[in-house]
Amino acid sequence: MSRLNKLIGAFGNLPSIMEGIKNRVFTNKEVEEIAKIRWDICTRCRNFDTVGTTCVVPGTAPCCSDCGCILNLKVRSMSASCPIGEWNAFMDEETEKKLKDSLE
Repeated sequence: MSRLNKLIGAFGNLPSIMEGIKNRVFTNKEVEEIAKIRWDICTRCRNFDTVGTTCVVPGTAPCCSDCGCILNLKVRSMSASCPIGEWNAFMDEETEKKLKDSLE
């Protein structure tokens, strides 16, 4: 996937990215348990980029070389999934939005 395609894909994933940021700042025990499991899977993957040459946003390594996402945020997004199917989302974006709205 080209860097431009990854950037376009990242803009489509803004709700998931924002959720990952929120979950990184305001930690939750259950989210952190899921993030650890996902992180362990990612660190063993051939697409784990520790240098950052494939990150959509430069300087955000480690990232996924397949989608370019910042992994310490993506693993905390419950609506995100692995682009090669190693782990799945727990909810779709619409359900996630309803949940967020109900918490406000």
